[in-house]
Formats: sequence, structure tokens, C-alpha cells
Amino acid sequence: METVLTRPSAAPVIQALRSIGYNANTAIADLVDNSLDARAVKIHINFAYGESDGMITISDNGSGMDEEMLQTAMNIGSKDPRAKRGANELGRFGMGLKTASFSLGKRLSVLSKKDGVYNERCWDLDHVSECNEWQLYTKIPADVRTIMGEIESESGTIVCIDKLDRFMGYGGKRKLKETSFYNKVARINRHLEFVFHSILEKSEVEMFINGKEIVPWDPFMRYHPNTMEGEMQMLRINENRIKVQYFILPHASHLTEPEYKKAGGYKGWRDHQGLYIYRENRLLYFGDWMGLFPKDAASQLARVRIDLPNAADSDWQVDIKKSGINLPEDAKRRLEAISSIARKVSRDIFYFRTQPGPRNPSIKGSLNTWEQSGSEDGPQFILNRNHPILSELLKNLDDENAKLLNLYLKFVQLGSPSNIIDSPKVPEEEVQDVPDSQKELVIQFASSMLKLNVAENEEQLYNILLTQPAFDGLNRATIKAITTEANLIVSN
Repeated sequence: METVLTRPSAAPVIQALRSIGYNANTAIADLVDNSLDARAVKIHINFAYGESDGMITISDNGSGMDEEMLQTAMNIGSKDPRAKRGANELGRFGMGLKTASFSLGKRLSVLSKKDGVYNERCWDLDHVSECNEWQLYTKIPADVRTIMGEIESESGTIVCIDKLDRFMGYGGKRKLKETSFYNKVARINRHLEFVFHSILEKSEVEMFINGKEIVPWDPFMRYHPNTMEGEMQMLRINENRIKVQYFILPHASHLTEPEYKKAGGYKGWRDHQGLYIYRENRLLYFGDWMGLFPKDAASQLARVRIDLPNAADSDWQVDIKKSGINLPEDAKRRLEAISSIARKVSRDIFYFRTQPGPRNPSIKGSLNTWEQSGSEDGPQFILNRNHPILSELLKNLDDENAKLLNLYLKFVQLGSPSNIIDSPKVPEEEVQDVPDSQKELVIQFASSMLKLNVAENEEQLYNILLTQPAFDGLNRATIKAITTEANLIVSN
């Protein structure tokens, strides 16, 4: 059958490539991927603000490119996405360098050095639009080349983007002000410390923005003694081995104010729950359950890490920006089962603080007035029939036990889940001003715990009181002050 060779017009295609859907965060992250693929261990990202224009440079000490390699890298679509990738390789389409850069500005200059020999190329979209041809400059404009400077190591690459119309409004009527420009840079920093946290933690790679080192932000709080780690599971999905592990973050009562704020991430606690999908240790997607479950406040402590090899790109439909993904049908059922467990543990901790840890190793929630039924339908919360107060009443209901019953019923009311969902974070250092009625309730409950020999020492008594939803607004210092003033002493 006869065919005819067609050539797409350069100008409209280039404009289409600029609108793939990058934002500044994902564009810079995609450019950093190229440095990592070049085995760079030092990556410097610099943002310079100017009155009429700005400049973004990304320099690394990676393997560099000779002239043929650089020419290939600057071609539009330089790799077949179906081709097998090397181990740990982050690239896929051979488009990221160009599309990410063009989403920020209209000129892309690349200076690379391999074994001491320099090579350079430059795309200028103003020129491409004017001639409507795929004309790539073999030299970088002299003024830009001077600013880019030299590559100090034997090999490495500098990527420079200017004419920043998309990033800061170059050439338009409304140019970004300097303060807004650097606020945007700060947001990019937060994104990179998140997206590349696993790579920065596990390798010798160092990244810097405007000379300041990027410190990895671990969304799973693995350093904290109260974080719960689920067992690592290996799933085989369409011939690819996928690692899955859930993490349950500590209840707010186990965190200092700075820890609580930092763990919430830049989206907040509720919007950081869910699946975290990594490809070769680089975060691709996070922030929801991808249709498996809806978000809810009680599941905000649950974060599930999924690690993919780059060979799984097709199955998971990884897009050019490396920020969009779809769950394969074969993965949904197994991920739903693992996530369901994580969500249940999160709800237990969120509502009842039933979290083991060094601060409270022996109290596991047996004193809660409510428990989750474990059923998806019908009542979600039921009375705890194993509560020590209730157990004592069942043995022998007399006048004394009638008082315990009244106390227990108070806690049924105050411990209702609808009353404890949005408990405020309270400062730990100072004694709070507490109404006499609440003080009396603390004293009554503490006295009952001592009488029933549930608490063996003062510290355990404080932990018992702090795990009660009725006292969710009280800190440790206040609990201690109330019990001390009432002269409540644990007998050994």
C-alpha cells in the first residue's frame, strides 16, 4: 500500500507540548530526574530573579553527554517508551527535558561536558514559532553562556531555562513580583524534599536550591517511636514484583507541636492520607485512596507505600509528567485489603488512642467506653463490655457500684465518637484553666481506677486518664496537677 511521509508543523506542536499539564513543581522534579539518571551525586538548582526576566539553572556532576548524546537528548521524543529501561532509570518517554523546560520558559539551553569536552545545544521557541521549523541552535547565546559558567568536574551538565513566560510572566503585562517569585521557589523546595525523600535518604545524592540543601521529608515518620509499621508484602502484578507496606502515624497526643505540624505536610493531615506510589524510589502519586475508599478524618493516620519498578509503567499507566497514574485492575483487590487493615488501625488510634509505645506500653484501649464494631453496615461504635468498671458492676451491683454506674454512663456520653472527632491540639508545657466540674470528673475517674487497682503507679494513672476521650482537651501537666491537688496516691 502506498504511503506518504508527513511532517508536523513545528510551531503548533511546540505550543501543544507546552500544555501537557506540568506545574512548576512537577516540571522541576522531572528535570532533576535527568540528573539522577546521569548518576549525579550533587545537583544544584538555582532560581534568579530579574527585572524583565528570570533564569532557572540545574547543574550536576553526572556522566555528561558527548555531542551525539546531547543531540539525541534535545530531539523531541528521543526514546521509545516501550523499550526496556535500565535498573533505577527514571526516564521513560525521552520528552521530559524538553516538555518540562518549555512549560516554564521559551528558551532551553543545555551545556554538557563529558571527559573534559564541552558540547552545547539551544532551543528557542520564539525562533521556532517564527520559522515554523524544527531548527535547533548548535550554540548557546553568548550572554546566556556567560551566565551559565563552567562545569568544574570532569563531566556534568548545566540545563538553563529563561524567557520564563509561564513561570513568571516574561513578555507579558503582569510579571511576577520578586516576593511571589521566591515564594514559588519555596513551594518547589517543599515538593522536592517530598518527592525525592527516599532517594536522598538512601543514597549519597545531595540536592540544593539556591545554595541551601534540600532536607528529605519522610511522610511515614519512621523515625518516631510511636509510628506503627505494617509487614512488607510482595505482590506480583502482571509479572512485576510490587512492594507494599502500610504505616500508621502517631496520634497527635504523642507528638510535639512542631512534629504535628511537620507531619501534616503542605496539604494537611487529611489530604496526606492514602496511597503513596513510588517508582524506583521516586514519589509519583499521593494524597488519596484512588477510588478504593473515600477520605475521612479517622483514616488520616494511615499511609500506604507502594514501590514499583520502571518495568511496570505500562501496567500502571505512568504519564509523561510522572505525576499521573492508574491502578491496574489486578492490583485493586489486594491493595484494598491491605489498605482496609491500615484504615481500621488508624480509626482505632484516632478515636481511642489505642496506640502502643514507650509512653504507654501496657494500656491498649481496654478502658474505652466505645469500640468499633468492625462492620461496614449498621452501628460503627458499640459499648465496651469489657470495661473494668462495667465488669465490676456485673459481679456485684450494690450502692457503691451504683455510683460507678453513674460514672460509667457519664463516660458513655462524653466518649461518644461524635464528640471526639475534632479534638483540638493542646500545649503540653503549662497547666490549663479547667472548670471545677471537669476537675471533679477527673478525680472521680482516677479514684475509681485506683480503687480497682487498674493503675500500678502515678505514671500509668496519667496515661490511663490521657487515653480517655472525655479528657481529650487536657494535657499531662493539667492531669498531674488535678490528681496531686486531690492527694490521689497510687499504693504499691
